[in-house]
Amino acid sequence: MVLSGDWTLSHYTALSRLIQTAQENDLSNVTLDVSGLTRVDTAGASLLVKLAGSSALVEALDNSDVATEQQALITAVASAMEAEVFRPPKVNPILGFLADIGQKVTAVAHLLWLLAGFIGETLSTLFYILPRPSRWRFTSFVAAVHDTGLNALPIVALLTFLVGSVVAFLGATVLQDFGATIYTVNLVAFSFLREFGVLLAAILLAGRTASSFTAHIGAMKVNEELDAIRTLGLNPVELLVVPRVLAMMVSLPVLTFVGMISGLIGGAVVCAITLDIPPSQYMAIVERDIGLTHFLVGIGKAPVFAFLIAVIGCLEGFKVSGSAQSVGEHTTSSVVQSIFMVILLDSIAALFFMEMGW
Repeated sequence: MVLSGDWTLSHYTALSRLIQTAQENDLSNVTLDVSGLTRVDTAGASLLVKLAGSSALVEALDNSDVATEQQALITAVASAMEAEVFRPPKVNPILGFLADIGQKVTAVAHLLWLLAGFIGETLSTLFYILPRPSRWRFTSFVAAVHDTGLNALPIVALLTFLVGSVVAFLGATVLQDFGATIYTVNLVAFSFLREFGVLLAAILLAGRTASSFTAHIGAMKVNEELDAIRTLGLNPVELLVVPRVLAMMVSLPVLTFVGMISGLIGGAVVCAITLDIPPSQYMAIVERDIGLTHFLVGIGKAPVFAFLIAVIGCLEGFKVSGSAQSVGEHTTSSVVQSIFMVILLDSIAALFFMEMGW
């Protein structure tokens, strides 16, 4: 079979009819002669592959004197069409499901491995600079405290006040059927001193501050500022991570205390309006029935949560690959990971303190 002339888009319809006519015969033992091809574009190359097949066409090209650029075009189209018709083997859905689970478990294990390594690096840097006051970054620390603590104070106070009001409403609604509305005070005090105060403050900081840390460090990496810091002989962990971690460990206990007080005030307002429990009686019940242990349990979890939130936020910033899209992805990832770790640790701590009777 001799193929010659221009195989281009302008002749596509006529060539397609010729190919349909030719394919009505047995072409398995036909030898191709493509030396007469003059001009070929991608449309014509696709028709050649459709007529002769990829392997036979490439073999015919090797034995011809077709121009090199034409051969390259036809070979590329043949390879693409061969890849297009490839059908992946069918996979057992159960095996595919198990493989998907395995990949996700591996990804989580790798993430935990990176987090553990970064925590170790942060702690080693912190213990290295603690006995060396000349290496302390007071300016960065104060700026981070202002950003993470003072600026977050109004939103934490407002949110915990509203949640305290909601908890008091729910408690009064449920306990009213049992004639025990007075225990609404105990419900609000227990929930905010042990759980809600620290949990709401930590979740707010995870969404507000961890994302800020990731975006700041990620933007520095995109702009190659981290490389400049290393070139100057400075340690990015010492310069960027440690001040933020320490600032979070100072800010979150303060915000937790403010959240506890605001939640109690919100409950007191609801009790005074709906249950006729005056603030003096409210505070007397809190002082009589609520021990100091509950406050210490709540405030003791704050530094641990703050450390994890700050470390996760900084780690995701260092993992940014160098594009604006990567900054957005890792910022979202830092918020999700921080909130997940805070809730997970809080649930573990609740079980532990319950078993210990604290």
